[in-house]
Amino acid sequence: MKLPFWKKTSPTDVDDEDAADLARYRAGMPSERSPVGQLPPQDWLQWPETQAVITALQADGQQVRFVGGCVRDALCGRAVHDIDIATPDDPEIVTGLLGRAGIRAIPTGLAHGTVTAVLGGRHFEITTLREDVACDGRHATVAWTRDWMMDAARRDFTINALSASPDGAVYDYFDGIPHLAHGRVRFIGRPDDRIAEDYLRILRYFRFYARYGAGAPNRAALAACRAAAPHMAELSGERVQGEILKILATPLAADVLALMIGEKILDALLPELRDVGRLRQVIFLETRGLQLDGIRPDPLRRLAAALPSGPAAVETIKTVTSRLRMSRADAARVLAISQVQDTPACDAAPHEHWRALRRSGGPLAVDRLLLAWAQWRAQEGRVSSRVTEGYRRCLEQALSWQPVPFPLAGRDLLALGIPAGPALGAVLREVELWWEERDGLPDGPALQAEALRRWQEIPPIM
Repeated sequence: MKLPFWKKTSPTDVDDEDAADLARYRAGMPSERSPVGQLPPQDWLQWPETQAVITALQADGQQVRFVGGCVRDALCGRAVHDIDIATPDDPEIVTGLLGRAGIRAIPTGLAHGTVTAVLGGRHFEITTLREDVACDGRHATVAWTRDWMMDAARRDFTINALSASPDGAVYDYFDGIPHLAHGRVRFIGRPDDRIAEDYLRILRYFRFYARYGAGAPNRAALAACRAAAPHMAELSGERVQGEILKILATPLAADVLALMIGEKILDALLPELRDVGRLRQVIFLETRGLQLDGIRPDPLRRLAAALPSGPAAVETIKTVTSRLRMSRADAARVLAISQVQDTPACDAAPHEHWRALRRSGGPLAVDRLLLAWAQWRAQEGRVSSRVTEGYRRCLEQALSWQPVPFPLAGRDLLALGIPAGPALGAVLREVELWWEERDGLPDGPALQAEALRRWQEIPPIM
């Protein structure tokens, strides 16, 4: 029988600050404890959809609880986005209970006991209580259990092991509430043991620290992450991508990336993520420096900011996006953003900005402008009112940009008597450049006249 960690762990295996907790756990604790707190009032608890799902799951007398992020964020006073529910019932029973209530059930992860309930456009992830039977650093073999504490003990962090009953009563087996209050991100048990169960927990540690941490990171956790970091190369690109983008989405992404670089966490996995300075400036511009409608934190933009940029970096960026198994659309966007040299300087002629906007489109122009400005700020280490005003003006133009089609086509030149062939294409391109230099103001007749003039200037072929 697999022993729970608190019966086989010595307090000396972890930091002194956690020793008292582990000493108590090592002595053994009852699997059922009284609740230790109460969630503050939550709108999501009262949603008709939430109530309907809970009623369906408890129809035969079984008790269920909310788990994970919804409990943690509710205690922090943060917005709740995902609602996860745990139940002692196995997935087949869960599916039957939902079906009996007319609620759609999607088997999203039956091997790990997960069913997703869909009702009224809302999704609820429902997972059977479980314990790990075997782990290989990437996958876990699980067995169902009816023991709430065993289910909590298999989770990675103390603040991730909190649960709450439908009436909001909070259960906390591993002091997650005080850790949450003091910004402590702690593994449940020995960090190296928990990381060896799933090496993705290294990235999860830094993601949770970026979102909930305060003060210095836990010494034992950092040492364990550093020692196991080379094993992250064994993880699937999709799993790594998900955690990296979640880290980059946090306000402290630059600080945490700098910490990961200093601890050599990314050396074997993503050594290309190095531009902390530009990332820091992008985050500042997105969140505090501009306050323009339409500019929000964007993890893909932040990924491009942390990577090299320019023509010489094209292959590097392709390698990174391939390693992370990014979708074609996301990979293409990161690569396009990185070509920041295609963005005119903030004090360039208006027609150059107009031309760049027309060719890239507003959203990509916004991304590149933010990267170019962030790069300037990171390199110069100062603020210039002239540069600030220039980039702000360009960003406002890009945010309000509407596509402008070129009002002249090849058929128009054919109607003017210009024969088909390479010369026609050359005239069309020259007239388009001429039109762009005038901010697209010349109309059809003016464009046709300019096309004829240029055609007449082409020397005859002897």
